[in-house]
Amino acid sequence: MDSLKIDEVKGLVSLLKKRTLENKDYLIELDSVMGDSDLGLTMAAAFSALDEFTASWEDADIGSMLMKGGMAMSKAAPSTMGTLMATGFMRGGKAIKGTEVIALPELTEFWKAFVGGIMDRGKAKPGEKTIIDALHPVVLSLEQSQYEGASLVEASSRAAEAAAEGLEATKDMVAQHGRAAYYQEKSREIQDPGATMGSLMVKTFADYIAGRSV
Repeated sequence: MDSLKIDEVKGLVSLLKKRTLENKDYLIELDSVMGDSDLGLTMAAAFSALDEFTASWEDADIGSMLMKGGMAMSKAAPSTMGTLMATGFMRGGKAIKGTEVIALPELTEFWKAFVGGIMDRGKAKPGEKTIIDALHPVVLSLEQSQYEGASLVEASSRAAEAAAEGLEATKDMVAQHGRAAYYQEKSREIQDPGATMGSLMVKTFADYIAGRSV
């Protein structure tokens, strides 16, 4: 598919919830190494709330749906990562407010605002071993794909690869935020849980757009 309408975006959100629930224990395990062990629970609650909200949405405005869905996530998962994820959806949704079809330009704008929102709220930047290290490369990849005139399927696939590479790079970084920052050099060689969630999200987007929703 080369664009997403409202019902397809709702289907994507449902797949995001499904994939998050499937990886809940894995995310908990990752987060237990240097964090609070609650990432899997937080993300499951956040995406369940988003799915419930979007399922009942009746307007054709995709941006408004995602923006207000982010508010629902914030209420359901008020932890640090829950707040960051909710902020991402609120900013991303606001950036494409009024949109009834998402093609590559809209997807690029969504992720640019999503990442910018998290960076503003979390005071993080690339290289500090956070979710940003998986998502910032996604924005650069989508912008390049748009410049090259790539299809939505191809652009999403490239973005997922960029996110996976960004996630892998976190193993060579020293944590600068949250509880993990206390470990300093000991945090090196450990895959960042937040970046893992970010990469999972982008892969889910790519899989859904390519027609792989199982």
